[in-house]
Amino acid sequence: MNLSFFIIGGVIFATYMFLTFYNIFYSNKKQKEENYPNLKQNSDEEHNK
Repeated sequence: MNLSFFIIGGVIFATYMFLTFYNIFYSNKKQKEENYPNLKQNSDEEHNK
């Protein structure tokens, strides 16, 4: 019974950590898109010159 609690707790914790990191990276990406909408476009234009 103790081992099953440990495994279930580990799965819940791993899921929580995955969703936390996903939320951090997703929010960071959306914030860059909203605050700097032409950042990638400008860097591509400078690279092609």
